[in-house]
Amino acid sequence: MGILDDKRILVAGVTMDSSIGFAVARIAQEQGAEVLVSNFGRALGITRRIVARLPQTAPVIELDVTDDDHLARLPELIGEHVDALDGVVHSIAYGNPETVLGDKFLTAPWPDVAQAVHVSAYSLQALTAAVLPVLAPRASIVGMTFDASVAWPAYDWMGVAKAGLESCARYLARDLGPRGHRVNLVAAGPLKTLAAKAIPGFEELESMWSERAPLGWDETDQLPTARAVVALLSDFFPATTGEIVHVDGGFHAMGA
Repeated sequence: MGILDDKRILVAGVTMDSSIGFAVARIAQEQGAEVLVSNFGRALGITRRIVARLPQTAPVIELDVTDDDHLARLPELIGEHVDALDGVVHSIAYGNPETVLGDKFLTAPWPDVAQAVHVSAYSLQALTAAVLPVLAPRASIVGMTFDASVAWPAYDWMGVAKAGLESCARYLARDLGPRGHRVNLVAAGPLKTLAAKAIPGFEELESMWSERAPLGWDETDQLPTARAVVALLSDFFPATTGEIVHVDGGFHAMGA
């Protein structure tokens, strides 16, 4: 028996097997879920190869969360594989590392900032609205954040985008609660994913965690984060919504 037995889950944003989304898809399958994954563009072919490394090969749906046509056809594409969704994982973020990351806060151009906010924050609302017609009763939506309550070295406008994501999740929790759906986020510590490699100064964040996280922190281990996401997808948190669960070795609770 797994905690996701008979659940149908969409994991949006799976590219490499080092990604958080891939780890979530794997643990979800191990816990009994039927999993769909999504990606788009040039990464789509990579994703189709990567899913072969899951315990069971998962269907891959083409989805660009900034494309209205993709969002409009999403329920139909989901319906080709399952009749409803019990859970959705938003593991999507992007900011141009040349312009919005790496101590460029004062110089970042608006078009690149707008792209970061669109992809990393607004897309949670856009994806949620798109899947509403196929959400099963008491469905769970879980997104990924990087604690936006403080300013981080080099994170710059992505930090602002994550703050928007966190606020978006709270408003979605407000509006979807009466429908019986939950919306929560997991705030992971720094992990060596494809996205993290694009962040100038990522090594500085790694060193901070190794020094200050009371439980310690392994930036190569996505398992603790994936397990937290899967737990929130399950029925183990029936009265939890609008929450940010920290999976960071306790770093967020420590002072200087």
